Amino acid sequence: ALSRTAIGGVRGMANLEAYDEFGKSVFAGKVANEYLQKHGASGDILKDATWVKTHADVVANAVFDWAIDNGANVYCHWFQPMAASGVRHGLTGQVHNMMFEFDRETGEVIQDFKGKTLTKGETDGSSYPNGGLRATHMAGGYLAVDTSSPIFLRGDTVFIPSALVSYYGAALDEKTPLLRANAALNKEGSRLLTQLGLDTSSGLRTNIGLEQEIFLIPREPYYRRPDLQLTGRTIMGKTAPRGQEMCDHYMAPLSSSTAALACMQEIQEECWKLGIPLKTRHREVAPGQFEFAPLFGSNTTQIDQNVMVMQIIEEIAPRHGLAALLQEKPFADVNGSGKHNNWSLATNDGVQLFAPDALNKATGNPSAFPVVLAAVIAAVDEYGDLMRMSIASPGNDFRLGAMEAPPAIVSTYLGADMTSYLEAFLNGSDAKYEPGKKTIDLGVAEIVPFEVPAEDRNRTSPFPYGGARFEFRAVGSAQNVSMVNTVLNTIVAEKFGQFADAIDNGAKPEDVAREALKKHWRVIFNGDNYCAEAQQELTDRGLWRIDSGVEAIATLTSPKNIALFEKMGVLTAAECEARQTVLLDHYTGTVEMEALTMVDMINQHVIPSCKAAGYPIEDLQKDVGVLKGAVKSIHEAGTSLEKARIARTVRLDTMVGVREHCDSAEAVIPANLWTLATYKELLFLDSHTDPAHEATYYDE
Repeated sequence: ALSRTAIGGVRGMANLEAYDEFGKSVFAGKVANEYLQKHGASGDILKDATWVKTHADVVANAVFDWAIDNGANVYCHWFQPMAASGVRHGLTGQVHNMMFEFDRETGEVIQDFKGKTLTKGETDGSSYPNGGLRATHMAGGYLAVDTSSPIFLRGDTVFIPSALVSYYGAALDEKTPLLRANAALNKEGSRLLTQLGLDTSSGLRTNIGLEQEIFLIPREPYYRRPDLQLTGRTIMGKTAPRGQEMCDHYMAPLSSSTAALACMQEIQEECWKLGIPLKTRHREVAPGQFEFAPLFGSNTTQIDQNVMVMQIIEEIAPRHGLAALLQEKPFADVNGSGKHNNWSLATNDGVQLFAPDALNKATGNPSAFPVVLAAVIAAVDEYGDLMRMSIASPGNDFRLGAMEAPPAIVSTYLGADMTSYLEAFLNGSDAKYEPGKKTIDLGVAEIVPFEVPAEDRNRTSPFPYGGARFEFRAVGSAQNVSMVNTVLNTIVAEKFGQFADAIDNGAKPEDVAREALKKHWRVIFNGDNYCAEAQQELTDRGLWRIDSGVEAIATLTSPKNIALFEKMGVLTAAECEARQTVLLDHYTGTVEMEALTMVDMINQHVIPSCKAAGYPIEDLQKDVGVLKGAVKSIHEAGTSLEKARIARTVRLDTMVGVREHCDSAEAVIPANLWTLATYKELLFLDSHTDPAHEATYYDE
């Protein structure tokens, strides 16, 4: 393993030998083929999901050999429970079992890992958030291997990506609805694209790329922040004299004088070993904020990889004297963190559906691309409430619309050239999309004139188009993005199906698309979404605007949305209702933890510091009573929705007022009497590195 000090990353000459082992921890490609051949098969059998019926024992034996050769002797079915964001380390569930047993006659250790062991598992479904789908007297939860995402190993454990369902087949996890949505998109998209002239025999797939933003802060002051430890965000804290106002942190050098570079290097190395192509790293806008970005891939694999990336980040940071914060808004008055969801569609043999020239050429149909794009635009306009629901994580309460993330008004940016192209199509043209080319000439010999993309970047749009993909920019950093992609695939599948039905009934594809564009044109907006006047304009247009995350969650069970999910075979009415309850309870639980943590911090830190400094404490004592009363009011509410509505008021009104009292006290109490770590200590690694960590070494 590469060794380094905790302070200072390795900056040496590139050497590919260090990467020889990378990717060998994934049972796919050459690795899988090598071990399967030893058992009379090949890696090709993994391309057909029916291997779980036809070759389960063969695959299990190959996985066993591969595991032993790589030092692993434990396996688990690795699944993704609901309501894990911000509270469950790694966002996953798993039970580790040895791959051996004792021969009772000889006492010898023998293999205990068979096909049935690999492909199925069982757990207590009632002990995970389930919205009433399970209970103690009907607790069965059943695990089935997800063949779309490769088995991998880390340390001594083999991880088997799996779906979790109830005894009656109801989805208890994040993965199952996504797989159903993929199937719906493949079915309805193939119908439409076949009508447009495309060979869809290879099937359709959704590709995504997830940009993961995080904060890295010194670990010692982290231990002096109960709120960061228990809730992931600072629920009080006077802002530092310096923030991000000088734009000095974004893309600045990753300094080898702090632990951040070495930490990020090790995270990348660990991910590459697992076949996770974590390609990009850089500083983000806020002090202490950083980003990783991978190469794109299929949505199920990318989501599995992203939740593992989040776990790896949290586990490696302490080795470098750091704490990693994944929550969307850990600090006030500086940018929060997102997870931009770059979403695209393609055939399995490589035709990109959002690339105009490629799709029109593959179909021989100049209208193919505008028809597909019209379906997406219609879906965004009609189901913007579901898109908003999918990003209604507790941390996004403080982030959406705060000049760092798009507002809670759902629109899409296409850019001037694409908008003009669609407008011409709407008016009867079948002209080719020819984006304008822009050349920049700096007028100096040293820099040759160069071209830039046809369209500018609109970072204020929640769902901008560009580069043959749409980027859902409002997604929260702590989220499992399965629901995000379940929604995107389901709403677009439904529109593909509607278009295909109309064409089956004799309508021309162009006419169907033009009618949809006329009806839904309002959702296209190329301006500044941060502008108050623009936000009012979009609201007046009738676009979906749901400022409250709680009310956004409540749209999951609206009649039109239940009808959508049932029609597409993604969620039943009971599953929608259960999932809504889980999301609401997750929100309420998050707020309750924050309020109770605030009570403890006031009693155990703020009031004692104030007493020591002779600062008045009457308001703070009253605040404690107010917070306890607020928590009591949540408990006394009836339904999950009522509890969540009260919790939102507690969070965005009551707790904000209490915070002002705490922050006012911090502003005047001498530093030696203030026991909580300050923003100044937490946010500025470059100027606040602890020399005690500099001599710390590790070697894996």
